[in-house]
Amino acid sequence: MNFALSVLRLMCLAWLVPVVLLKGSNTQNQRRHKDVYLGENTRHKHGGRIDFKTKKSDSTKSLLIKSEQLLRIEDHDFAMRPGFGGSAIPVGIDVQVESIDSISEVNMDFTMTLYLRHYWQDDRLAFPSSNNKSRTFDARLVKKIWVPDVFFVHSKRSFIHDTTMENIMLRVYPDGNILYSVRITVTALCSMGFSRFPLDTQNCSLELESCWYNRLYINFILRRHIFFFMLQTYFPTMLMVMLSWVSFWIDRRAVPARVSLGITTVLTMSTIITGVSASMPQVSYVKAVDIYLWASFLFVFLSVIEYAAVNYFTTVEEMKKLQKGKLPVSYDATQAMAYDGCFHDDIDVSPFPELPTTPSTTRTIPPRASSTEPPPTEGTRLWRKRSVGKNIRFIMSNSYMIDSYSRIIFPLAYLLFNIIYWCIYS
Repeated sequence: MNFALSVLRLMCLAWLVPVVLLKGSNTQNQRRHKDVYLGENTRHKHGGRIDFKTKKSDSTKSLLIKSEQLLRIEDHDFAMRPGFGGSAIPVGIDVQVESIDSISEVNMDFTMTLYLRHYWQDDRLAFPSSNNKSRTFDARLVKKIWVPDVFFVHSKRSFIHDTTMENIMLRVYPDGNILYSVRITVTALCSMGFSRFPLDTQNCSLELESCWYNRLYINFILRRHIFFFMLQTYFPTMLMVMLSWVSFWIDRRAVPARVSLGITTVLTMSTIITGVSASMPQVSYVKAVDIYLWASFLFVFLSVIEYAAVNYFTTVEEMKKLQKGKLPVSYDATQAMAYDGCFHDDIDVSPFPELPTTPSTTRTIPPRASSTEPPPTEGTRLWRKRSVGKNIRFIMSNSYMIDSYSRIIFPLAYLLFNIIYWCIYS
């Protein structure tokens, strides 16, 4: 019986030894595979001993530096502000303007890109630190803590940049001080006054507010570069006005030239006025540029009216001379064009032929008893011819009197207008 038990024990022992050896072999293989995985961070080959001094430690696997546990976020209700029920939390605001993207007079707004930074203290986020260094986080942690509810007043459009990820930075200091920075593009309303446009100065403000608390104002003083508007509006207008003065030096008998020049300058001024009005908001008051454009348009229009007056008064004067018989019976083509405004290339400039004398047509006219005029002589005929020539020259010279005065009055009046205009609005 004892012998049988001894044999049974030996058989069990013999069966357990291979199992232990197999288990030890598997454990050694697992360690060897682990050594191979960790050996990627070492200089040793497969199967070598691990150099723990050269191993790179993954600090994110440490439970002590996880953001949620480090800042104890799960231990507090961050839906409430710090010190809820007590005094208000002072929040500092810092704005750094990156660029002013656009300014629209038509929409009365301006667009800018800026960095908005907030500073406050939250004791709930204080953490122990041996080296007193801050920790920086991205937008994922911002959604888990309390941040000030600051917004832009009179904002039309605004957004946070998200390329390649949201441009948000959160920096937490060991004592609980927090820096929250965000990159924003905002389009805000700007109430503009255009009574002195384009020589105006606009005061646009960017307002930040947090519900019922204080409102912050960031004022921007905007001044225009007048040189751009000089090239776009003022210089073309001046040139059109000066071009209308050219008609004063053109002969009044050149009707197509003077009329076409006047109409061209008037239409060009209308185009300039329409273009400037299209780029401006529709306001109920008169702008400075409107005064200049319409005054210049008036000068151009008066130059056309001046030619109409010259043509009319000269024609009336010539008709009076014809009725009084002070014009010669025969005149050349140039004089005819001066009288009726048309050039006659087929006019007969020869004197009228004498009628033939026949007995049937010959009549004897008795001399007037009261006539004391001596019979015409060669000298009196020459004197009458000279007097008629003087009358013709007088009429032709009078046709240019209005043009002669306009050559002086129009430039002086326009120069005086420019002096007054720039003295008032500059």
